[in-house]
Amino acid sequence: MSSISIIGTGNMARTIGARAIAGGNTVEIMGRDQSKAADLAKALGGATTGEWGTAPAGDIVVVALLHDGVVPVIAQYGDALAGKVIVDISNPFNSAFDGLAHREETSIAQEVAKAAPADASVVKAFNTVFRHVLEKGRPDVFIAGDDAQAKASVEAFIESLGLRPLDVGSLKMAHWLEGAGVVTVGLANHGVGNLDFALGITKLPV
Repeated sequence: MSSISIIGTGNMARTIGARAIAGGNTVEIMGRDQSKAADLAKALGGATTGEWGTAPAGDIVVVALLHDGVVPVIAQYGDALAGKVIVDISNPFNSAFDGLAHREETSIAQEVAKAAPADASVVKAFNTVFRHVLEKGRPDVFIAGDDAQAKASVEAFIESLGLRPLDVGSLKMAHWLEGAGVVTVGLANHGVGNLDFALGITKLPV
């Protein structure tokens, strides 16, 4: 099983933390508000609390923050993230939720890689799954990253959650995963009409 640190105390942090503990992983919660982090760790049962800005205990660090806070926090942590696998789960939606907040062909994950220590590895994951679907369902989880070993460790973590990881390629594909996040919102508002779904892969029968 994996050793996981989660930076953030919101709904996605709670959901990923709960599934991680259920899957037999060790979980550390880190938040700007130490009392919120402690409350979440207690609610999860079996999780520990880390001090904000210090070196995370986990080998895999899940950054469960709103998109505009991700890169500044990575920069703040700095060398404390050396050697870690950093998982960015954010969706940089624009104000209308019909496009990306950044106009360039980049992604939050790619910007994280620029801000992180050189020996850290960045993987994009979980951003195409609505929180309650992750909590109650068994959705496919798309991932992107440049480091094969880092992706393998994230895939093993995802499998421990009872979910199927699907590798879409290098970290530059994170831009298109963020675009897929926009597609999920469009489907929720139009073609599907609700939030009770996730994008996935269907294989033809052999």
